[in-house]
Amino acid sequence: MTIRVLLADDQTLVRAAFAMLVESAGDMEVVGEAGTGREAVELAAASRADLVVMDIRMPDLDGIEATRLIAADEDLAGVKVLVLTTYDTDENIVEALRAGASGFLVKDTRPAELLDAIRTVAAGEALLSPGPTARLIARFLRGGAVSVSTGGGPECLSEREREVLTLVGRGLNNTEIGEALGLSPLTAKTHVSRIMGKLGARDRAQLVIVAYESGVVTPGGA
Repeated sequence: MTIRVLLADDQTLVRAAFAMLVESAGDMEVVGEAGTGREAVELAAASRADLVVMDIRMPDLDGIEATRLIAADEDLAGVKVLVLTTYDTDENIVEALRAGASGFLVKDTRPAELLDAIRTVAAGEALLSPGPTARLIARFLRGGAVSVSTGGGPECLSEREREVLTLVGRGLNNTEIGEALGLSPLTAKTHVSRIMGKLGARDRAQLVIVAYESGVVTPGGA
């Protein structure tokens, strides 16, 4: 299956470089390029993209607002957003995740890592750069975050589901969760889907936020 990628960045040269990289991969193709956030929203629908590589800082409509509009559109429910930021200290990362982004990377990541990130997010996994994630978690623990959950809290989860949520919060994928708990990857995926439904989380990235906000996972925890 070919991953249909939309590139959104206000710098023409950056888009061209990303386009060459994406087209060099045998399992993905570029289906559109946007220079503003508003163009990104329009092209997400017109191009039937599977994933948008979204720069945060863009004219007309920034990447966060564009992500929020895409996430709120039921017709674009299958479109994933991977946010790129120039600096890994970008405080807007928090808002991007709340808006519905499935992950983020810094722009100076290696080409192979960007392609792997696209595959990871397109497959429904969350992707969070380690450095920014540590700062993101610290910010939540200072009490500055508003919960992304619209469902129940972790107390509504079964013991097994809390175990799975803990591992999701620590960044494990379905295969790794299965290995840790003696489950098949499919069973682990089923647990994750049920947890998302109970907690009202849009995706795994938001489950990570809920895990830390609720204290189910703590930085440095075993």
